[in-house]
Amino acid sequence: MMTYVLNSLLPICLIVATGYMFRHMKFPSTDFWPLADRFTYYVLMPALLVYKLSLAKLDLAYTADLVLTTLLAIISVLCVLILLNSLLHFERKAFTSIVQGGIRFNSYVFLAFVDTAYGDEGLVLAAIVMAFAIPFINILCISIFAFYTRSGHFSFLAFLKTIIKNPLIGACFIGILINLSGWVLPLFTLKTLSLLSNAALPIGLLSVGVGLELRYLKAAKKELVVSSVAKLLLFPLLSYGIGILFGLSGMTLSIAVLFGAMPTAVSSYILARELGGDISLMASIITLQTLACMATLLFITPFL
Repeated sequence: MMTYVLNSLLPICLIVATGYMFRHMKFPSTDFWPLADRFTYYVLMPALLVYKLSLAKLDLAYTADLVLTTLLAIISVLCVLILLNSLLHFERKAFTSIVQGGIRFNSYVFLAFVDTAYGDEGLVLAAIVMAFAIPFINILCISIFAFYTRSGHFSFLAFLKTIIKNPLIGACFIGILINLSGWVLPLFTLKTLSLLSNAALPIGLLSVGVGLELRYLKAAKKELVVSSVAKLLLFPLLSYGIGILFGLSGMTLSIAVLFGAMPTAVSSYILARELGGDISLMASIITLQTLACMATLLFITPFL
């Protein structure tokens, strides 16, 4: 089992580490990686999701409990963080970063690990979870900003535009619609999507490594610890408990727990910057969780 876990984790760790090395080597250039990240987000990842979902054997009833488990785990972690805030009285901007660190997830790491561990069947389940979790998390995060910062005013129209423009959500629903319609994409289209899909996860993981900011970890705060413990320990434990209550087992339960154990999204930094959060704390949380999640996964995977 340990060999299996290491064979699943080490390739992901090595690719992330390679990305970090490329950044410090400034290879191929400092301007390349932001563009590569954008290309992955808008082209490669959507191609992967459309390709996998359009060809999968979908049973949405089978995935309903998995989706519900992840959504309930998200809201449970948020409630715990709000309760802790009422006791510890975090600075308001800092709390928005704590919340983002506690409930958001890195889709690149999530899909890469599920793909390595469970192949296409697991990847399809992960994509369906993402289709529901991404808009739900965005609603919660934007609402937290609206409540805790003056600059985070909630606009339903702006939120709706954000969801519609999100290429990952759009790709999930396009793939599902193609699948349910019974329409078979032309062979040349499938081959094109397949080729693009093969590049999505490696480049995405390299970008994760490029985005690591180790210098921010020097000023560790209690906020950093609270957010990371909530995300990497509390979230997967709650996912496991709720999943058991809903009768999940095997691969579906594992995917629910893995979803909870993922590090927060790199895009959390962008939202913190745009809506007036604590950006230095957010950068620290992203970096620490990205590094620490590998140890978390190494610990929990043998029990799944």
